[in-house]
Amino acid sequence: MTSTLSQILRPASYVYGTWHANPDGQTLVDAVYGRPVAVISSEGVDFAQALAYGRGVGGPAIRRLTFHARARALKALGTYLLERKEDYYALNLLTGATRRDGWVDIEGGIGTLLSYASMARRELPDERFLPDGKVERLGKGGTFVARHLLVPREGVAVQINAYNFPVWGMLEKLAPAFIAGMPSLVKPAPQTAYLTERVVRDIIASGLLPEGSLQLVTGEPGDLLDHLEEQDLVAFTGSAATAQKLKVHPTIVARNVGFNTEADSLNASVLGLTVRPGDPEFALFVREVAREMTGKAGQKCTAIRRAIVPRGRVEEVVAALRQELSKVTLGDPARDDVRMGALVSTEQRERVQRTLDALKAETSVVIGGEARDLLGGSRERGAFLDPTLLLCESPLTARGPHELEAFGPVATLLPYGTLEEAAQLARMGRGSLAGSIVTHDRAEATELVLGMASTHGRLLVLNRENAGENTGHGSPLPQLKHGGPGRAGGGEELGGLAGVRHHMNKVAVQADPTTLAAITREYVPGAEVREDVVHPFRKSFDEIGVGDSLLTHRRTVTEADIVNFAGLTGDHFYAHVDEIGAREGLFGKRVAHGYFLISAAAGQFVSPAPGPVLANYGLENLRFVEPVGIGDTIRTRLTCKRKIRKDLRPGETRPTGVVEWHAEITNQRDELVATYDILTLVERARDGADA
Repeated sequence: MTSTLSQILRPASYVYGTWHANPDGQTLVDAVYGRPVAVISSEGVDFAQALAYGRGVGGPAIRRLTFHARARALKALGTYLLERKEDYYALNLLTGATRRDGWVDIEGGIGTLLSYASMARRELPDERFLPDGKVERLGKGGTFVARHLLVPREGVAVQINAYNFPVWGMLEKLAPAFIAGMPSLVKPAPQTAYLTERVVRDIIASGLLPEGSLQLVTGEPGDLLDHLEEQDLVAFTGSAATAQKLKVHPTIVARNVGFNTEADSLNASVLGLTVRPGDPEFALFVREVAREMTGKAGQKCTAIRRAIVPRGRVEEVVAALRQELSKVTLGDPARDDVRMGALVSTEQRERVQRTLDALKAETSVVIGGEARDLLGGSRERGAFLDPTLLLCESPLTARGPHELEAFGPVATLLPYGTLEEAAQLARMGRGSLAGSIVTHDRAEATELVLGMASTHGRLLVLNRENAGENTGHGSPLPQLKHGGPGRAGGGEELGGLAGVRHHMNKVAVQADPTTLAAITREYVPGAEVREDVVHPFRKSFDEIGVGDSLLTHRRTVTEADIVNFAGLTGDHFYAHVDEIGAREGLFGKRVAHGYFLISAAAGQFVSPAPGPVLANYGLENLRFVEPVGIGDTIRTRLTCKRKIRKDLRPGETRPTGVVEWHAEITNQRDELVATYDILTLVERARDGADA
């Protein structure tokens, strides 16, 4: 098998509901043999119409869905794409990437879809908007309150992606945008656009996303940015220089269009002062640097460009890296015996070579410089470049290693003397997406983390404890921020739900409690409640309504209650059982255990007979406000705060939902003594979505 095609591909754009192809355009060649593989063009695409289509067709269709419905669509799409992954792996080889490199791009991208689907169902309400933060009480009487809401922007998320991750780069932006309720217009880099287009074809063919949710432009962007409006967003991944030009586009500036940048950066990995060559951490550092130099042929925005090592360990690190890099075979990535493929194009190879030549003004080559034998592929027409390690003897005064990025299999060793120097060298990159610290010394790790944190978006502390589970220096994760300050662009992607919130507008809503509860569909303390002769615990999930409430009977707390609870739990804290100590303590008297109050409240509001309430699912936001002493009388108001429908999991047959109840315990003077939220698992009726 070789990484070639039987016919030239003609990837099309998908805009305003149709596939738009052009027989003429830019010819792309494969990175391994230099043979023509595709012709791309966006000639004839009406970019104003494409944006209007996204705003007028895609946006409204997505916003009609709840967060959970969007999540179910993404989950189904992820499963659908996984079934077709071998088609993507075949095209991946043409980009110069090995199958292992492709796994990060292809299955990593699909995994991001599935991660966001799971996060949305787990952490977001089954609504089309997101209440954010707590209710703010604005008046003494409690009749004027406020809360922030997040709603989808009514524009298009324009996503301009880099060539190195044609699948993950698209899907990691599409997932949070879709969950938030925004349609995407994807503009991949030309060099690998044919792989992005293949995935988009399957997404469109699946019919799993509403029409207009996703549009694709495979060629040049033309006047796309000229037609942006205030509700649109732009997310850019690529070089810092290009990002700077796009940020000041007249339309983006005039209309204050949101712009998020994830730019290439001079990421660093620091080997701790305490690490010795025989330590597990030494081997981990060497393997990580070698892997980041050669994975995707060094074409990763998170790759290690600067390896910061103790000055006394330079020779040992060089020797270990020479041995590790000698194992790396170069050639056709379709071959099983090849570990590193080519750069994406000969043009990119020449750019890297020019930067490498500039770096040599302040460094010396300690590994590389000679051409290895290729296992398939062409040195003349392919885009191969051998791994190269440089050494900068005076890193604190040099400029090149901290300013010039060779976006390929190139790294520079920077010696240091103290931990303060190491952190300073890391910061000299002026902002990085990712950094790593390899040490087993916790004090050393702490000093380096705090010294590097201000200029990094993510820091990995790697040692023998997490070696088996860590995902590596250069691996962004859906749950964590992907971005960095300064040179790295100052933007943020992913980060769990932070990536979703970025696509939404935050508005403060001020109203009376009852009106605010009606708007947010969550109970607000002080709002009107509904009391029924039917106990709320006798109602199914479908029958319970937000605002349904129960005010319990009263109970007077006795000394026997306190003594018996102390005996039952073993909690003999002096404030509860020591008359003299309690009198001299904070409250001036013996008081009931806080957890006794919660237990007593449960006895007041629980309906004991079997019914639709299946289990207590959890307790949140507990606060003890006032002490309760012997002779005080308490009662509890339990009110349905919100409802969360749960999808059936594989093997489950009993449909359920989570009901969140707001509990308030008051005393005989109607003073609040404790407040908390209870989650109960409640049976619900089966519907079509469970079939």
